[in-house]
Amino acid sequence: MPTAVVRIEATALPHSLQLEPRYQRAMLVVSWQGRPAGHVGVPLVAGALDARRLRDAVEQVAGYHIAMLQLDDWLDWDPHAGTQRPRATIAICTRDRLADLERCLASMQLLPDDAQEVLVIDSASRDADAVRALVQHHARVRYIREDRPGLDIARNRALRAATGEIVIFCDDDAEVDPGWLRAISGNFANPRTLCVTGLILPLELETPAQEFFERTNGFGRGYARVVHDGITDDAFFVSRVGAGASMALRRNVLELIGPFDEALDAGTPTKSGGDHDYFTRILTAGYVIVYEPSALSWHRHRREWHELRSAVRGYGTGVWAYLTRHAMHGEWRAAYVAAAWLFWQLSSLMAGLLGRRTLLPRDLAIAEIRGCFEGPAAYLRSRRAQRAFEAMP
Repeated sequence: MPTAVVRIEATALPHSLQLEPRYQRAMLVVSWQGRPAGHVGVPLVAGALDARRLRDAVEQVAGYHIAMLQLDDWLDWDPHAGTQRPRATIAICTRDRLADLERCLASMQLLPDDAQEVLVIDSASRDADAVRALVQHHARVRYIREDRPGLDIARNRALRAATGEIVIFCDDDAEVDPGWLRAISGNFANPRTLCVTGLILPLELETPAQEFFERTNGFGRGYARVVHDGITDDAFFVSRVGAGASMALRRNVLELIGPFDEALDAGTPTKSGGDHDYFTRILTAGYVIVYEPSALSWHRHRREWHELRSAVRGYGTGVWAYLTRHAMHGEWRAAYVAAAWLFWQLSSLMAGLLGRRTLLPRDLAIAEIRGCFEGPAAYLRSRRAQRAFEAMP
């Protein structure tokens, strides 16, 4: 059965919750004065949740964070007070997803006016005229056509075309909360901070595929702000850092780290891995990545099971492709990380075959392992294609 995703403001808690009767479960996303504080799944009875169970659920999942936010308010303490937010360029890389792009752009119109610019990088969409026409219906949005498909190609194009001091990437199948922009841009006071990621929650949980994705591959990384320092942290343990679906970079990252590897991620044989590769490179160079949960966005997960299976296989391909890249650059620990991850996956699959409860159902586990084995060859094939293009007159 579908799960309703319900946003609850704790300062104006409703007396009860009444949703459509088809919902037997709800995911309550709790905020305090607009700041995310926690989420919890609760059962519904004919789509309803009474006042007592609603209050108990909110206190259980968000009570501590709300108390800390109240303490900050009482002390009048703001970690970003006095920080001058850098001017931002928001980049939306898109390909053949007009309906998603329309929702994304509509959410951008609700952001406060901080003189930001919005770029839509059309990554080789089949109907460029339709994308351009959609963009023209939104004020202060600039359309840029990129004829070569590839998410990392589009990201590099955005970094080079941006005029803001920071470039914030948002997936075209995501919507942003009104506080998203200021929450991200307020974290660049430390000159060593090259990247900031945000909290990503599901826009909807209407199908089993969306439920499984959120449970096993969801983008949320909790409700506490975390500073990942390349001097002390494991540069290959980047799944905890966040995701490229909500990621801000200093524009001069091109000079400090170099461009995204255009042989990685969507639109290439490697399927994914571009954000993890870049996170690893930032940390390896000794810089800082901040995870900021107040920067909230909502991602529409894949609705169909075959889409989910393809995505999971692509994640396996991308991870091993990115690790192959680092092994080829002399980072031999990448090979150890790849082997350790594969061992864990094979152990989990074997446990499932023996009838034990596992995180992934069998078909998804097999798809991910297949993707892993495809990763090295996919990276080499993609790299050859990129080099052939660069060699063209």
